[in-house]
Amino acid sequence: MKSKLALLVLPFLSACSPKNYQQVRIARPTNQLAEIKHFYGTVLGLPIIGSFEGHEEYDGLMFGLPNKRFHLEFTSQTPKPELPAPTKENLTVLYYPNEKEYTKALNRILSYGYHPVEPENPYWLNKSQTFEDPDGWRVVLFRGKF
Repeated sequence: MKSKLALLVLPFLSACSPKNYQQVRIARPTNQLAEIKHFYGTVLGLPIIGSFEGHEEYDGLMFGLPNKRFHLEFTSQTPKPELPAPTKENLTVLYYPNEKEYTKALNRILSYGYHPVEPENPYWLNKSQTFEDPDGWRVVLFRGKF
């Protein structure tokens, strides 16, 4: 016999199943939108799939991962608010199952003068390189599949 809680929760969970949504967007604020655009667009090579300016005091950029189905959004507000600092475990992980593509991505970020930082979690050692974006949020270039 199902509990009353299960009877309430099961319909909600089935409505939230991955079958019922078509896109995923992860969004976060920044006070350095131009620098973020350079880092994620030029340095990492992610395609810009959308942007907006002056939308009720917000500007923003969306980067495809690698397309419109999964994407990162960065927003900047005017006036610029104080933003929370990231932890060393706030990670965006980009998986490169092909050694050639991993090496190309790693050489690209190094060529722009970015240097790897020590990962907080030892799991990432010897499998990847960790870098910080202009806001201090970490991006992991992972060699291999999840």
